Amino acid sequence: MSAQMASAPTEKNWREANDAVGQYKRGHADILKWEKENVPAAPDQEQAAAGLSLMTAEDVVRQAWRAHLELVKPMNRIGTANVDLIAKGQWAELDPILQRKVEDLDELLEVAAHGRKAWFQAVAARQVLKQHRDALNAAEAGNELGRRMVSVGNWSKLQQAQVRLAQSSAQMNVRRAQYAATQAEADLIKTLRLTGVHTGVALPERLPDLPAQSLSPQVLDERATAIAAQLPRAEGMRNGANARLARQAYLSSHALAVSAREEVLKVREFITEETVLHYNGMLKSVWDLLGEVSSQSQAVASAIEAQRDFWIAETDLQWVLQGGAPDSFVSLGGAGGEPAAGAGH
Repeated sequence: MSAQMASAPTEKNWREANDAVGQYKRGHADILKWEKENVPAAPDQEQAAAGLSLMTAEDVVRQAWRAHLELVKPMNRIGTANVDLIAKGQWAELDPILQRKVEDLDELLEVAAHGRKAWFQAVAARQVLKQHRDALNAAEAGNELGRRMVSVGNWSKLQQAQVRLAQSSAQMNVRRAQYAATQAEADLIKTLRLTGVHTGVALPERLPDLPAQSLSPQVLDERATAIAAQLPRAEGMRNGANARLARQAYLSSHALAVSAREEVLKVREFITEETVLHYNGMLKSVWDLLGEVSSQSQAVASAIEAQRDFWIAETDLQWVLQGGAPDSFVSLGGAGGEPAAGAGH
């Protein structure tokens, strides 16, 4: 009788542990929803009430211009249609001759470029933060199951220590991502000259999609030649050197972002789905599944960073092909290039 009473709690606890993972649809593919109620609210929800909403790159460019009254004159000179092209990121459609005809056009473009890049950084940082939180959810689920297994004698403390270490690592990643998101948001507000006016920004949940095709080297050469013809000789030579760097950053970042999306993520999704099937067929353990979910979240975060790098490189390229001179170009796979600085002089 006593043996039966001792085994009953063990069986019940183990069943509860598995139920905590297995209660979702698609087998265990929705493990990231585990204990979702305990996850802190995302920054965009907390900060949406701050009064500053920048849901598109066009929104941030127009907001950046508002802080620079001196730009009203060049905006009037180039006309509404050209102002709209710049705000929408369609700089290639501007007539290169405007560089010679309109004073302060370069500053109008510089303010727009800084605003766009700061916005891409902030949106990406917040998007990456969500992925790290998802990975933390999976690690917490694994740690909780491990704790229950130790409590019923099915696991050693050494085995539990391994999953606790994975949870600690995931927590550290979340803290880093949270700090990066906070800094990127602060840099965006500073770039817009709104420090002290706004403490938070409502942003979209994700970056804009990648263009299906990058611009061809021939088109880029033609545009570089066209703008160089409108610049003084020495300035044109410097612009040519910048154009080569900007083109390399643009083409490389596009190739990397497409590869991350079309190759790495698709393979990761396949591995995750196969792991789910194997788990449901009792060929994989729940720890294999939790580990794979965490790995997929990391892969998604890397793909977001590659997408961010492309949009920063694309902005720099458009700027250079209108005579601009960025201080530096994006560092692929790094922190996204130059820090966002206050636009203007």
